[in-house]
Amino acid sequence: MAYSLEVINDANLEIIEAYPYYEEKRIGLGEEFLEHSDFYFERIIANPKSFPQKRKPYREAFLKRFPFLVIYEIINNKVIVYSIFNTWQNPKKKKK
Repeated sequence: MAYSLEVINDANLEIIEAYPYYEEKRIGLGEEFLEHSDFYFERIIANPKSFPQKRKPYREAFLKRFPFLVIYEIINNKVIVYSIFNTWQNPKKKKK
């Protein structure tokens, strides 16, 4: 089954906010963050059930290079990304 990807606005904003932070740390690091995120999005839509279900129906994919967690749900043939959560933040801020 082929899956499509939908990244909701809140998750897009989290990505947009992370980019300048990493660029400030080192020129090009923001681009590396975007590329790494895209790599994980591709992995998720290629096999969305391979990542653990922490709280049903949500699944979590941890980005290995950056301290972020992709929180998503599978509905029919669509993967919906709700959050790109920075794990260095207060865990109570983690979106459902």
